[in-house]
Amino acid sequence: MTMKTNNKHIDKVIDIILKNEKSAATAGVVGIVASIQLFTDWDPMGRCFTLFGQLRKQNKRLSCAGDVNAGITEYQRIHSEDAEKRSSQYKSLVNAYYDLATVFYEWGWGPCFHFHYRFPFEKFWEGTRRHEYQLVAKLDTKRGDHLLDVGCGIGGPMRNIARFLMCKVTGLTLNPYQVERGNEITAQDDSVAGKCISVQGDFMELPFPKNSFQGAYAIEATCHAPDRVACYKQVFDVLEPGARFALYEWCMTDKYDPNNEDHQRMKKEIEIGNGLPDVASTIDCYKAMKDAGFEMLEAYDYADGYEKDGQAFPWYTPLTPSWNPFSQRFQFNWLGGMLTPACVFLLEMLWIAPKGSSKTQIALQTGGFALRDAGKERIFTTAYFMVGRKPLKA
Repeated sequence: MTMKTNNKHIDKVIDIILKNEKSAATAGVVGIVASIQLFTDWDPMGRCFTLFGQLRKQNKRLSCAGDVNAGITEYQRIHSEDAEKRSSQYKSLVNAYYDLATVFYEWGWGPCFHFHYRFPFEKFWEGTRRHEYQLVAKLDTKRGDHLLDVGCGIGGPMRNIARFLMCKVTGLTLNPYQVERGNEITAQDDSVAGKCISVQGDFMELPFPKNSFQGAYAIEATCHAPDRVACYKQVFDVLEPGARFALYEWCMTDKYDPNNEDHQRMKKEIEIGNGLPDVASTIDCYKAMKDAGFEMLEAYDYADGYEKDGQAFPWYTPLTPSWNPFSQRFQFNWLGGMLTPACVFLLEMLWIAPKGSSKTQIALQTGGFALRDAGKERIFTTAYFMVGRKPLKA
């Protein structure tokens, strides 16, 4: 806006003020961005640079299809089938999902692809590590033991746990891109290089000798299994007698009503947005552990603890709206819900992101909305916690 008077001296003063206001506004924006970058653990600039770099390489690293657009089209085709047919194609389904989703996961979550509740005094990454440590503390391992991470993603929890327990960890994932990315990050970290390795494989057919690990854990990973008993039995077989398997499992709770259309919709959108053949119930998963041969030591929903009593922020907090444009939660307010797909589409038009990225982002975002809503309704949990032990005489 330009203001003019009949006095040239006053006009000069007004021009100086307006210029200073623009400079002050620019400096203010730069200052806010710099403060968030320097004094918080969000690292928005670093994560955006990582996202752009991974997007440029994505087409070359795909194993599910020739390019991202073909990959998301095939993924949507598989998910149009019923649960039985999806389960029969679980390898293609899960591999396509993580080919497409991993770069967005790393941008939104960093290297640890899982939920957790968070205490008010914790930063996000402190809550992330505490959630992992609470799990593996139940394994009753000793320094130098060799553990199996069943469904390791790009290895964030594996590296944290190797430091925490001073042990070796082998991480297994079905997706070749995650293997490459996980080992790439591990090699850059002297504290875990040589102690951690990501390998490609299927947890329905584990490529390890029997009785070869002193403990195993899974963090929100075996939800991709088409058959829980068969999956858990694979883990049972590679554990030494007396060793433990601890896991967080995605489940529908006993509050889920299969005859409720809104519940059905949320369950389906969770499956589509997260590469799942189906979502099992807590009862089914507990029974599957026993049928696989484990002596059950503990089983309960972590969401029934501190967050139920209001002493901690619930696990779905990262999926609730925020007006902070540097937070991944921004996409869950009404404005961000429109802007985020538009921005990803713009990246496609500028050849920064491969074609099909915007369709992938929309599927992930829809799944996020469903996770949040199902979590609030308490019909779904990301942390059904189970600990089983392989009998000494097995």
